[in-house]
Amino acid sequence: MHNKTINILGIAPYTFLPAYTGGHKNIDLFYKYLGTEENIIVASTRNNDEQSAKDYKLLKVFNNSKLRYINPFYFFILRRIVVTHKISHVIVEHPYMGWLGILLKKFTNIQLIIHSHNIEGLRFKSAGKWWWRLLLQYEGYVHRQANISFFITNEDKQYAETHFHLQPQKSFTITYGIEIPSAPSLTARKRARQTINALHHIAANEIIILFNGALNYKPNLNAVKAILTYINPQLEKANNFIYKVIICGKDLPAHYGDLIAWKDRNIIFAGFVSDISLYFLAADIFINPVIEGGGIKTKLVEALAYGNSVVSTVSGAVGIPPDCAVNKMKIVENYDWVEFARAIVQVDTDVPTSELFFEHFYWGNIAKRAAKAIESLI
Repeated sequence: MHNKTINILGIAPYTFLPAYTGGHKNIDLFYKYLGTEENIIVASTRNNDEQSAKDYKLLKVFNNSKLRYINPFYFFILRRIVVTHKISHVIVEHPYMGWLGILLKKFTNIQLIIHSHNIEGLRFKSAGKWWWRLLLQYEGYVHRQANISFFITNEDKQYAETHFHLQPQKSFTITYGIEIPSAPSLTARKRARQTINALHHIAANEIIILFNGALNYKPNLNAVKAILTYINPQLEKANNFIYKVIICGKDLPAHYGDLIAWKDRNIIFAGFVSDISLYFLAADIFINPVIEGGGIKTKLVEALAYGNSVVSTVSGAVGIPPDCAVNKMKIVENYDWVEFARAIVQVDTDVPTSELFFEHFYWGNIAKRAAKAIESLI
């Protein structure tokens, strides 16, 4: 067993437990697996479910007001936690409370780590927010004050080194991961397929195409629009291609009418499902027609882990090293929906996900890489 020598305080000032979305899972599973390597306390908001925290301790420090991001009194609470628990390293999730981490570094002598999930300034630029440049400048400043920075993709890491002027030895790619260390068995996939077939009245010879994502998030909703408006009409024209598209996700806007009208056009809206792994196991192909937003698309990582072949836009495939998805993922230029549909029809669903993928994306390995980087600061 790893000898835990470092006491770490994570600052995650928002609700993420229980973890439903990819962003929630990224925080929860990062600390869960890092907690097998080091001693972890996470300071978060009061409306988290602390019983869901595994291998780390959750403290309900922040209230749920938006003013928590600029409230200076939290410095004194966190300083007390640092002193009481003999914290030597502080990890700030996203740059927003980076100012608080910088104060703790100055007045308690901790080592500061910024855990970036996206280049946030660029994400808000793609969302059309006028203030994205101000955020980007602040984001760069926070990263420069950190002892080291964690980025979720190599692309983000390279951007930060170039535009934020970070030293390469102080920035690391700590990606989103998966909890399964190897590919699921064919028996497990066959059993899941039988369950989904019965649940949604799908024939055994039909190809299952899956899309999953929170539908109150504009990039995911726009991806659904692309499926309905552009991709599915092309699939309907394909010769001898028998399929069903399953869309999973909560918070579909009311004017979509639960997509009932699309049943006759091979679209099944499953809504929020309690066990998305069942759908990943059953699916043949996962599609990711997402254009906007930054960082790695966590659903893409999960799909590859469960054995799906993948068709993605260029933007949607960011963060997946090409050698980890050889012959398993087809990448299509953004907005080229005719080629996207053609790739779906042509993708090989029998190719297995490579062992290199699991070596790179298994959370146990990711946590070891993160712990090694943290221990380099001792």
